[in-house]
Amino acid sequence: MLWNIPNILTVLRIALIPVFVGIFYLPHNLYALGILPTHTLNVAAASIFALASFTDWLDGFWARKFNQTSSFGAFLDPVADKLMVAAALIVLVEFHRAGAVVTLIIIGREIAISALREWMAGLGKSSSVGVAIIGKVKTAAQMLAILLLLYYDNLNLGFLGAFNTKFVGQILIIFAAFLTLVSMGYYLKVAWPTIKKSIN
Repeated sequence: MLWNIPNILTVLRIALIPVFVGIFYLPHNLYALGILPTHTLNVAAASIFALASFTDWLDGFWARKFNQTSSFGAFLDPVADKLMVAAALIVLVEFHRAGAVVTLIIIGREIAISALREWMAGLGKSSSVGVAIIGKVKTAAQMLAILLLLYYDNLNLGFLGAFNTKFVGQILIIFAAFLTLVSMGYYLKVAWPTIKKSIN
């Protein structure tokens, strides 16, 4: 079934991308007039990104639990994830919340590993470059960093004081970029015997 719950959630995730990106490009006079203060913009963008991220987990959980996996979903889900991350990072670079080098590392890795997986799948060896633990940790750090950098305001934690989302987000995105390189090295190492054989 093409339009099952997991696939609908994936399409919803893609539909949310222009929404959280578009929030940053609303007419500037709305901000100048105080109708939409920057804090409201940050909360809205972070909330929509969080919702989109939740659908990523939910569609995978639903597909496994109710056996609603499909070839269409297997194709579209990673595409939706990469579009969401790339769109968020580009916005963060434009608004000087993330570095261009870090963004290039993360997006470049996603393109390279996606191409590698597609090539390995064509050889019938896709399982050898399946998602590893290092990749999952990288994704978790990356998503949390983006969420914090979209929010970009201090969080009042009561007696614990203020939580500096800017600082923690920037540290996390650098850490995610480091894990991006480590995980890419891992996948290339796993695939190297096949790559070497193809070259020779």
